[in-house]
Amino acid sequence: MNAELDEIVRAELVEREPCPRCGAPPGSVCRANSGVVAVDYHTGRYAKIPGLKSGPAIRIPAARGPGRAWEPGPEPDLAVGGALARAGDRIGYARVSSKGQDLAGQVRLLKKAGCVRIYVEKIGSREKIRPEYNTALADLRPADTLTVTMLDRLGRNMIELITSAQDLAERDHRLEILGGPLSGVYDPQGAGKVLFVMFAAMAEVEREFIHERTLIGLDTAAANGNHGGRPPAVDGDQLAVALRRRDANEPVTSIARHLGVGRSTLYRTLAAYDEAMAANEAPRTPPGS
Repeated sequence: MNAELDEIVRAELVEREPCPRCGAPPGSVCRANSGVVAVDYHTGRYAKIPGLKSGPAIRIPAARGPGRAWEPGPEPDLAVGGALARAGDRIGYARVSSKGQDLAGQVRLLKKAGCVRIYVEKIGSREKIRPEYNTALADLRPADTLTVTMLDRLGRNMIELITSAQDLAERDHRLEILGGPLSGVYDPQGAGKVLFVMFAAMAEVEREFIHERTLIGLDTAAANGNHGGRPPAVDGDQLAVALRRRDANEPVTSIARHLGVGRSTLYRTLAAYDEAMAANEAPRTPPGS
């Protein structure tokens, strides 16, 4: 089946159903608010077709006259059918912000959703370039869908979320969100766009709240004497023991073994101590000399 025939077959399948959004009767294409033939069939209409409901948007064929004055079409031929070519592949994208986070859960959900390829990356929120995301975009064909598990996987702030979604729509790609308040295929028209902007703003505000609570927690811990970070490999008591044993001419390797620390770690600690002591004992130049 060639592309042109596939386009007509899909159109005839969709047109078997009336459109709940624009009121187009069976056998007619969808119409826009301006009264002309729409460019896409409205989601609520083709979602009734089992073979199409999980796929991307369906464009109205050029033969149906998108942009021209709308007129009711003929009654649908219920005998229309035949093989239906692919409505597009799902391309998955998964992202975490730090190396300590796990991508396995996102990948598992994307595979379950039927993604034929999945692009993953671990990248900080301050990085402006997302190489794997750009690769996923380059892999999308016009009928394909970019699938993410949650809205905030698509972008790290409201501007990035909205820009990415609009860019996908302009490229004739679809965006699918598996979970959250906007789960489903994103419709960039009408109320869908308003909801998307609203939830994108909510996601950014929530990230700011998390960031603020983290800073408050760190400040509280620091006020209580806990400054976080990795504990020193050699504490003060161990350093005192190491210095005493070194003064007795015991090899550093033996001291490190006794303290249960790495030899190179102990060498660095002793060198830092010696450097600090030398700096404190260095003669200071009198002012004005």
